[in-house]
Amino acid sequence: MSNEHKYDVICLGRAAVDLYGKQIGAKLEDISSFNKTLGGSSANIAFGTARLGLKSSMLTRVGDEHMGRFLKQELEQVGCDTSHVVTDPDRLTGLVLLSIKDNDSFPLLFYRDNCADMAIDVEDFDAEYISSSKALLITGTHFSTKQTNKTSRKAIEYAKRSGTKVILDIDYRPVLWGLTGIGEGENRFVSNDSVTQHLLSILPSCDLIVGTEEEIHIAGGSTDTIQCLRKIRSISDAEIVVKRGALGCSVFDKQIPDSLDEGFTSFGVQVNVLNVLGAGDAFISGFLRGWLRDESYQQCCAYANACGALVVSRHGCAPAIPSEYELDYYIERQDEISRPDLDDELNYLHRVTTRKPQQWPELAILAFDHRKQFYEMARQLNAETSRIEQLKTLLVKAAELSSKDSSHDCQLGVLIDDTYGQDALNQVTGRGWWIARPVELPSSRPIELEGNCSIGTRLETWPKEHIVKCLVFFHPDDQHSLRLAQESRIAELYQSCCISGHELLLEVIPPAGMPVDENTLVRTMQRFYNLDIRPDWWKLPAPNTNTWQKISNLIAERAPHCRGVILLGLDAPLSDLEKAFKASANFDICKGFAVGRSIFSTPSRAWLKNDINDDQFIEQVKSNYLRLVTAWQNRKD
Repeated sequence: MSNEHKYDVICLGRAAVDLYGKQIGAKLEDISSFNKTLGGSSANIAFGTARLGLKSSMLTRVGDEHMGRFLKQELEQVGCDTSHVVTDPDRLTGLVLLSIKDNDSFPLLFYRDNCADMAIDVEDFDAEYISSSKALLITGTHFSTKQTNKTSRKAIEYAKRSGTKVILDIDYRPVLWGLTGIGEGENRFVSNDSVTQHLLSILPSCDLIVGTEEEIHIAGGSTDTIQCLRKIRSISDAEIVVKRGALGCSVFDKQIPDSLDEGFTSFGVQVNVLNVLGAGDAFISGFLRGWLRDESYQQCCAYANACGALVVSRHGCAPAIPSEYELDYYIERQDEISRPDLDDELNYLHRVTTRKPQQWPELAILAFDHRKQFYEMARQLNAETSRIEQLKTLLVKAAELSSKDSSHDCQLGVLIDDTYGQDALNQVTGRGWWIARPVELPSSRPIELEGNCSIGTRLETWPKEHIVKCLVFFHPDDQHSLRLAQESRIAELYQSCCISGHELLLEVIPPAGMPVDENTLVRTMQRFYNLDIRPDWWKLPAPNTNTWQKISNLIAERAPHCRGVILLGLDAPLSDLEKAFKASANFDICKGFAVGRSIFSTPSRAWLKNDINDDQFIEQVKSNYLRLVTAWQNRKD
């Protein structure tokens, strides 16, 4: 296939929000909480192919509301083009409720009555757009109504005219063809001659047809798979891929033999099945990774089978699809990994290679998550502690004004607690800022976590964009029982973050009174890595040049997907911090600073004493903050 295309594949069809039941084993009517993810077969494939490195584009409609915006954000996050995701002002985005009852039962309900994606129109695209792609993929549901059928056939017409390959994912859902009761979304097969004839009229235009055996049955009008394949072959020269679940898949590009195994057959790896929903979308995403790059059937099927195996072992559809890096790792070791869901390294790779891309090459973080320090400051100055909340909202304003200063290129970040800073957190959430918030009980050693519930329960209430920050006073030569207690609590926190999907920033400060040399921080980090605790971020006291080199080497060896190291302030004078920045100048792993008291202590005291007003406070904080930003930007001079 020619590489002179803007896109590898355009996916036309369903785009919906999946609401996935979190309680495994419960009936759908008994589910009490749901995870919200991108869904819809076509959107899953657009998402999956983009995650696997293809240039994908989504052609659909979404509602002019929160869920429609969510779907566009999710597609864009993995690099999928959304220029032709049309916002429909009159219809809502479709919803699907799903659950896992057991290994064979996956109840689901489609909420798609007059939904946005079924209103897609020929006016939503043109011939130039379709011709800009190597391939056009359409899923079967978008031939099920007069409107979608007309639109899909127009897209095929444009594709055939320009030489764009046409791919049909049969994606047969009887309920979406009106063949079952509205509550029977789990039903995968109902024979119907009208649907068969409809599909047969489309197949001659296809270059690739993909379906399960049941989907081949509806396309061919029989329950004899070979007979159906021969029926399809009699009217179509398309390559046909039959998905066979745990048995892998078979590909047919010529005459149909007497058995499926006589086609090009690639047998799948046996894994424990948690959830089959979304496995087919992952399968075709993997297959297209190879097929659209002219790779062999052996390689295409290896990608496809591995993607399917990984997704059936996980909870969810689109989020379960692997990244390129993760997929290649698994294929090399799949005979050794019988339980992908329990493999620590594979789960780590899935977590770090599918998370939101790094948006902040360098960070200037204003840290005011302090609780104990603000409380003691207010008491010392005979100020009402209730004023601390207002003070923190003023700090947000100072940070915001600083970021708008045209003389500085600020990569704005904030570190805010929810004890006094909940209003401040609410103000900054959803604005694209780097945001972290603490979980540790201030000054605790051994480390204790705040709150009256488990950390996992607490994180369920946090927005995903909030990074979990934990400060631990730790020394590798701590008394054995103390060190084990601290490590156990950090391991619990790390696992909770892995489950909740939050990133973890681990702040490490050697305890006062213990000897510290240039290896202390390195040994501490190495100890956590030995326990398979791999934070997304580190926050550390400023190291010297030798220590920086050792830290860089350690992270490159043990956790190359680490976001980076942030320097902390420890209430040091601004002049000292400026010198510390220079030591980090030649180390890319250092992504910035997170400084608080050095910036806000003096202005905060003056404000609490009523010596300065709000505007003066903001201006003083801004001045101190921008001084550090300037020092950071000039650290290499």
